[in-house]
Amino acid sequence: QVHLVESGGGLVQAGGSLRLSCAASGRTLSSFAMGWFRQTPGQTRDLVAVISTDGRTSYGYDVKGRFTISRDNAQNTGYLRMDSLKPEDTAVYYCASGRGPGLLLYTSQYDFWGQGTQVTVSS
Repeated sequence: QVHLVESGGGLVQAGGSLRLSCAASGRTLSSFAMGWFRQTPGQTRDLVAVISTDGRTSYGYDVKGRFTISRDNAQNTGYLRMDSLKPEDTAVYYCASGRGPGLLLYTSQYDFWGQGTQVTVSS
């Protein structure tokens, strides 16, 4: 059984940083694309960042240059480093493991999800 568990969310002031973690069990994270998505109430779940099996990355346009996705294969854990946080980054953040190896951009391309972690950025 595959489980993804996010941690590292919380309350931070604008301009601050957080690092989210996604610990995987039951699946080797590096064998599939891994993505981070975020969602606010009443809105769709949108891509924040994705890393492919060969280490290529892609970011949402509004986080590019501020967020960094990475993966520790030995720990079977993924990360999302978030710098220069803005109030509009406030959301529940989810990690997900994809159905394939590439840069998967859509929620339908992912088959396992974590429970989400709340990130709140105060102004």
